[in-house]
Amino acid sequence: MIRGYLLRDMINKINGIHFGSSEEIHTLSHLYESMLKEMRDAAGDSGEFYTPRPLVRFMVAVTDPKLSETFLDPACGTGGFLVETYTHLMEQCHTVQDGDVLQRHSLFGGEAKPLPYMLCQMNLLLHGLEFPQIDPGNSLRFPLREIGDKDRVDVILTNPPFGGEEERGILGNFPEDKQTSETALLFLQLIMRKLRRAPRPGRAGVVVPNGTLFGDGVAARIKEELLKEFNLHTIIRLPNGVFSPYTNIPTNLLFFERSGPTREVWYYELPLPEGRKNYSKTKPMQFEEFADCLAWWKDRQEGERAWRVPAEEIARNGYNLDIKNPNGKMDLEQLPPEQLVDLILNKEQKIVKIIEEIKQALEVSKG
Repeated sequence: MIRGYLLRDMINKINGIHFGSSEEIHTLSHLYESMLKEMRDAAGDSGEFYTPRPLVRFMVAVTDPKLSETFLDPACGTGGFLVETYTHLMEQCHTVQDGDVLQRHSLFGGEAKPLPYMLCQMNLLLHGLEFPQIDPGNSLRFPLREIGDKDRVDVILTNPPFGGEEERGILGNFPEDKQTSETALLFLQLIMRKLRRAPRPGRAGVVVPNGTLFGDGVAARIKEELLKEFNLHTIIRLPNGVFSPYTNIPTNLLFFERSGPTREVWYYELPLPEGRKNYSKTKPMQFEEFADCLAWWKDRQEGERAWRVPAEEIARNGYNLDIKNPNGKMDLEQLPPEQLVDLILNKEQKIVKIIEEIKQALEVSKG
């Protein structure tokens, strides 16, 4: 504040807030959430730390954290997953002891960037978490082999950064055959390592870019480990534009447990609302759009939006998880240009093959 008068006015305003009043704190927390959203919309490329709250709410709902469990977001940004999980766990508190468990022993996060770290602390305090346990260091700074049972947790939900690069010293924390500059793949390995083992296997929900699904080389080796040692039971394919305005990269949700190898992977393709071609600042994603997916989650059936693929088939195809919906109707207007070109080329190749088969059949019939 350059002017002392403005500083005095601000102090007077803050002094008038009753921080012991639950009603005022509730109002402040909603105000803070709206400020974070405004920052996201104005941030451009630096807005990577904001995840749409309806998406966060859905991921918390289907993983259903329990009060007796430990929860971690290793790339927590402004604390969206932590706040939603705190709200979810608050409903399970019935005694003073329950409240103490929630406040001190349930929620953990990590955020290396100073601004999101500060925003996360304030966000959690305003929502009622009196002892935020957020690590201000890089969650990838520990060698994977040194993470043992005492460091593992029950539930991990996160939207790790992708497209970035880590310093060489960080890469040395990972196995030689799984070192990569893609941050999302490094975080995926960390999450796999941090999940609690049987008899109480941990579970995770992770936002990943499309490149993670079809990537080969290091990406394929990581996915091989994921399918062989974890149960990758569900992949939710999100519509384009969920993370607009700062990226149009197609994204997916991976849900897996440390309960044994994968037998089959269920896919669910979440559509855009009817009549919409994209999301925008004025028309963002709404939680109600997940209603059909939530109903399907409890009673899984194949249909226009859902299909399943055996793990053996995925392994035969080089652990490519980018499997298109075989049952749905394709909306060509929603496809990125490169996918549209690939689709047209594939269709042309099939047409040429069919024409050749018809010609051969006609020649045989004439003979």
